[in-house]
This record gives sequence, C-alpha cells and structure tokens, in this order.
Amino acid sequence: MRALLSVSDKTDLDKIATDLVKQEVELISTGGTKAYLEDRGFQVTGIEEVTEFPEILNGRVKTLHPHVHAGLLADRNNQEHMETLEKLHIQLFDFVIVNLYPFKETISQPDVSFADAIENIDIGGPSMLRSAAKNGQQITVIVDPEDYEVVGEELRDQGSVSEKTHSRLQAKAFRHTAAYDALIADYLTKRTDEQFPEKVTMTFEKQSHLRYGENSHQAASFYREPLASEATLTQAKQYQGKELSYNNIKDADAALRMVREFEKPTAVAVKHMNPCGIGFGDDIVTAFDRAYDGDPVSIFGGIIALNRPVTAELAEKLRKIFLEIIIAPEYSDEALEILSHKKKVRVLELPVNDQVSTSPQVVSVSGGLLIQDNDDALFDDENVSTPTKKQPKETDWDKIRFGMQVVKHTKSNAIVLVNDKQTIGIGAGQMNRVGSAKIAIEEALDNGFDLSEAVLASDAFIPMPDTVELAAEYGIPVIVQPSGSIKDKKVIAAADEAGIAMVMTGLRHFKH
Repeated sequence: MRALLSVSDKTDLDKIATDLVKQEVELISTGGTKAYLEDRGFQVTGIEEVTEFPEILNGRVKTLHPHVHAGLLADRNNQEHMETLEKLHIQLFDFVIVNLYPFKETISQPDVSFADAIENIDIGGPSMLRSAAKNGQQITVIVDPEDYEVVGEELRDQGSVSEKTHSRLQAKAFRHTAAYDALIADYLTKRTDEQFPEKVTMTFEKQSHLRYGENSHQAASFYREPLASEATLTQAKQYQGKELSYNNIKDADAALRMVREFEKPTAVAVKHMNPCGIGFGDDIVTAFDRAYDGDPVSIFGGIIALNRPVTAELAEKLRKIFLEIIIAPEYSDEALEILSHKKKVRVLELPVNDQVSTSPQVVSVSGGLLIQDNDDALFDDENVSTPTKKQPKETDWDKIRFGMQVVKHTKSNAIVLVNDKQTIGIGAGQMNRVGSAKIAIEEALDNGFDLSEAVLASDAFIPMPDTVELAAEYGIPVIVQPSGSIKDKKVIAAADEAGIAMVMTGLRHFKH
C-alpha cells in the first residue's frame, strides 16, 4: 500500500505517518513535507521518484503527472483500468493526505500583494484531492489533521478504514476544495467591478453547533466568514455566561450594527432585533441611564451594546436588571468582578468602535437567495426638502438625524420618537404606519416624556394624513419621512394645518 502526503499544516503529521508505517504503507511525499518526515526518522520516497520527472516552474508542477493521477483515479473494480496501470507500470495509491497552500492566511495580511496571493493558489493539491475523492470509496483521503486519530484508530483496531469513514472523508475533501476555490473566486471577484456576478460562491467555516435554532424544535449551527474581522461577533471574547443561542447571535449582531452608528458615548438596548432604547451623553453611564429610561420595561431580558468601556459604576447598574448579553469594547477588572455575580449574563468584548467592512446581506428564500447591499445611508443633505410652512428649528436637526439613524434599524412599519438625548417611543413591525405611531406615542407618554420637543421619524413614506393628525393631537412639532406617497400633498397640507414642520429625505429605510 502507498500513501501520498503533501501538507502545509503539519499538525500531528508524525502521528498519522506512524500509524501508516505500522501497516507497512510506503510514504511518498513532496518537498517540505518529505523533509519534515525525514527529519523525524521516517523513510520517505520523493514524488520525483514516482513521476520520473523533476519538479519544475518553482514548484508549480510536481504532482500533475499521469503516474500520480492514474494511481488515484483508477477504479480497482474495472479490469481495463487495472490492466492499463500494469501495462504502464503505474501503482495505486491507498491514502492521500493533503492540505493546501495557505491562501486564506496570505490574503488576510493587510499588505499582501496580488502576486503573493496568486502564488499561494494551490493547483496540484486540489487536483490530487479531487482525484482521490472521486475514488473516495477506495482511497482514504484526509484534508484535516482532526481526522488523523479516527483513521489511525481504525487502522490499529481492524487494519483498514471503514466504509463509513471513507464516505465521510470523501464528502469532506470536496467541501475542502470547494471552500478553497470559493475563497479564491471571491478574492478575485472583489478586484473587479462586478457587484452581482452571474454566479455567487460563498464559503463559511463552522464556529459552533447551537443548542437549538430560533425555536427549541429547530436545529442550528453558527458559521463564520473565513476572513471575519476581529470587530465582528464571530471573534468576540466571552468572559462568562452560557454559549450564545441562535436568537442571541441575531440580536447581538443587530445591536452592534446600531451602536456603530454613533460617535458619542452611546448605549443601545435591543429586544428581538429592534431597538427598545438608545441613549447618548457625555459619558457612558449617562448614555445607559437614558437608554434604560427610554423603555425600562422592554429592556428586561434584552441586549445592551456600549461603545465605551464598562466601568464599575456602570457594572453596578447593569447587574440590577436581567440582561441576556452585554457587549462593550472593554471592561475594567472591577466591572468584571461585579458582573461575575450575574453568572447567566453573557459578557462579550470586541472592538465595538472599529468600522467593519460589512458583507452584503444574504437572505434565504425557497429555492434561492436574495443578496443586497447593506443600508449604510442616512440621507443626503442636498436632497432633503422641508415643504411645510413651518420649518425645523436649528436645534431640531440633530434630533432629525438621530431619529433616522434609529428608525432604519427598526422593523417596518416603523415609527421612532426621539428627543435630544434618547429614544422615547418606538413602534415597530406593524401592518400600518399609524398603528406604529400609536405604539410609539403611548410608550413615550407611559414613561413620562414630553412630546413638545420631540421628533417623529418614519422609515417609509407616510401614506395618509392620519399619522400627521395623530402627531398633532399630542403636540409633536417635527416629522421626518422619506416622501413618495401619491398623497404627499395631502400629508403636507395636514402638517401645515397642524403647524408641524415636516422634513422629507427622499430615502426610504424598509427593514423586513
């Protein structure tokens, strides 16, 4: 029996080599792998002795040879195949242990050149893996050091590899090469101007198997992008608490997207992917107090994202309420000690203030995917109009911007009420806009907020005067909305009649 070994990751290679040698398997290898094994006392045949052809083109061609691929692709149950091998003096391979040039690691370097990236595209390795995996019921093909122990144990116990293991490794080999090619395709596509190419190749790596999905009867796992930034949830440092659940991950990601909108010390409270309170101030404690006051009921069991370090003072406040997750860029030692008394709360640390190059949004539908850009826009000052007789005050503009920052992260139909410090009422996910407005107003009044200086922000156009009339009934002085309804003139007229200043941005923010 013969084994072909060519790996960039040499983790535990000596262990599998030992198991193979004990089964009297001849080791055949290429350059660096051969030297590594020989340094550890293994007898290894060089690939050039098999091919009777030297390695050429700086290593680009060494295994692309009939004496390699015929030995991998020949069907042992096909008499003609076996006669051909005998006639041409080609021997079979029984094991292929290959992993590929470190393309991912190469392109993850910030100063990598295009030439270096191209040079780290493996050709011979994927070719060997695909050939061996095509014959995967007859050849044991291993791409992951994690599988050495399983194969070694079967060899030690029964002298061969089981059919079940062959099948599993065969599928894994094709996943390995497919993911490798997908990463290359993605890298090269990003260098072009093709935003939506004719084929989309995506690859993700399993981070963890989750206890369950959105509901307890649904199975789920968490996957990360191969080059995920340290500022993403996939790279967060977790100090305490249970592993993140499916819903935790979605809510936490939503909270991160929101808190990154703000430069001032800001606290974002999220419940079921909607903001339930956002506050800002001169310091993070004040910001949290304002987020909490925005909706002290809904924050129960929610997620808090903060864009400043957590101090002992803030930790004392956080420990007094039930939270699922706290996310911050840093925690003082005292803060971690205080929070450790709330053992169930998940405490996550990551660079919240780092701007992340966000991937396109991908949503699965039956039989396909929807892919779109992220909604990173707010509104363009040049396209903003104020068609009402009453104009916003100078002090209203920061509130107008704040309202639109929040409402674009709120499920449609969405209405958000803000003052100059915090959100004061949020109506989300209703089937009509006036329904969302009623919820937002009721919440603000229940929590004792004054609406006389508030701004009402709508994620999409206000289709009828009823929302304006409701705002007027409660003394709300400013409304900001995208415009675009066939009844815009009637809506503007209703605002004029009520003495409301209306701002039209021309930019909708549906979030489904």
